[in-house]
Amino acid sequence: MAQSGTVAGANPSPGYSYYVFTLLFLLYMFDYIDRLIIVSLFPFIKAEWGISDASCGLLVSAVYWSILLFTFPVSILIDRWSRKKTIGIMALLWSLATAACALGRNFGQLFAARTAIGIGEAGYAAGGTAMISALFPLEKRARVLGLWNASIPLGGALGIALGGIIAEHFGWRHALGLVAVPGMFVALLFFRVRDYKTIELVTTRGTGSDTAVRARMRPGEIAAHFMRSKSLIFTNFGFAASVFVTTSMMSWLPSYFQRTEGIPMSQAGTKSGLIMFLAILGAPRRECSYPR
Repeated sequence: MAQSGTVAGANPSPGYSYYVFTLLFLLYMFDYIDRLIIVSLFPFIKAEWGISDASCGLLVSAVYWSILLFTFPVSILIDRWSRKKTIGIMALLWSLATAACALGRNFGQLFAARTAIGIGEAGYAAGGTAMISALFPLEKRARVLGLWNASIPLGGALGIALGGIIAEHFGWRHALGLVAVPGMFVALLFFRVRDYKTIELVTTRGTGSDTAVRARMRPGEIAAHFMRSKSLIFTNFGFAASVFVTTSMMSWLPSYFQRTEGIPMSQAGTKSGLIMFLAILGAPRRECSYPR
């Protein structure tokens, strides 16, 4: 596999690079707020609809199954079309889907809206990483990516904490509606940033010197190239295992505190959010250690 083409608009000013980075950071934060706020709303939804813990778990897994199914095709779209437009559309989709959750009148409607959140979030990590890679030189890239990844525990902590507080005072529907609005605003701002020409992935087809041609890689060829790299495979399996553990824990920690300690969800969510927030200490340090 080889890379073809040049990045249009390379070497942007530091001020502009950090402006786009700020938007990307905020979008990733709202991504995880919208993704995890539901876990602090379980008791309120169960009280209204009488659903089981298993059904509550499906509301979390709906997002992750959608991400699993749509990450690869959406990532190809990001590379083949426009990074800024795809990121903006994805952010609008997951924000609107979060707002739609507030309008759900039964479990099926809420489950469908949660599935749409996952579709919107499926390619954001890939698109955001590509944007940051184009905006910052190699010697700064790991540190910037580390700061960007710190938005994950920050967003998760805010979503879990705010969900219980807002739901306790105004209802669970208001919690979902309120957190959806900021993401829409930032998504609209992102449509105004400069895009750049993607670096095209190409391969050589044919064996003879006369018949060999350079051509753009097909989706199947990209997947095959990925599967040939043991480092990529084990890195992704390790990341998946980490997500499996942390998501399972954070999905039920607020309910655990509420049930075992007998505290209201506003306190249980805040307590769980503080635990999630501790991960922010590790994200930048982890990425900064990579260049060494």
